[in-house]
Amino acid sequence: MPITDTLYANPLAQVDTFKFDESVVNVFPDMIKRSVPGYATIINMIGNLAERYAQQNSTCYDLGCSLGAATLAMRHRIQAANCTIIGVDNSPAMVERCQQVIAADSAEIEVNLHCADLCMFPITNASVVVLNFTLQFISVENRSTILRNIYAGLKPNGVLILSEKLAFEDEQHQALMIELHHNFKRANGYSDLEIAQKRSAIENVLIPETLATHRQRLKDAGFSSVDVWFQCFNFASIIAIKGTAIND
Repeated sequence: MPITDTLYANPLAQVDTFKFDESVVNVFPDMIKRSVPGYATIINMIGNLAERYAQQNSTCYDLGCSLGAATLAMRHRIQAANCTIIGVDNSPAMVERCQQVIAADSAEIEVNLHCADLCMFPITNASVVVLNFTLQFISVENRSTILRNIYAGLKPNGVLILSEKLAFEDEQHQALMIELHHNFKRANGYSDLEIAQKRSAIENVLIPETLATHRQRLKDAGFSSVDVWFQCFNFASIIAIKGTAIND
């Protein structure tokens, strides 16, 4: 049974900056289930998309793998021969716990985990790359570099699955999406105090951007096809496809 997230249940004299440390790792499955609308659907469909796009003799990447939910979704759906999955996260606590999760799993596809900075990690021979609510935690000035690195490392017809919390240019719509998201959290048992303290902790750590910004950045990186395949409130997932060698 997942441990219930109560990290922000009591008043804190000082709300520290949010970190993916041991305390977050312990409650992460419960936290993300109760905080991200549509998360289970996104994870399930990542497996579906990986089954569709994984190429034989290639590598699939889960960048910002946390506890390996997307890794496992791919591992149990990929049918292409001789595929390997690489999971990368910069949190030692996440990687250590993810190793335990993978070790307890019975699927046969090889999984290699790395504790590393995504800005420095090489992407090669890739057919599927997943950034599932990861790019939003990376400094804005480094986001283009990461996407270009991914594009360069993808094989023709390879895909990037990019899930992100969104911001909206229209102030009224932005306020509505925030309200609906907070209502989602309340319906999942979070108090107003928990919502407020978590928002304060994560405010300068998670930097959301507009869908238009994500589209343009992906196009600038070289992706020939970019579109949303899932959205619920201010959370969305995009599929970006690298064209064939002729189109590139």
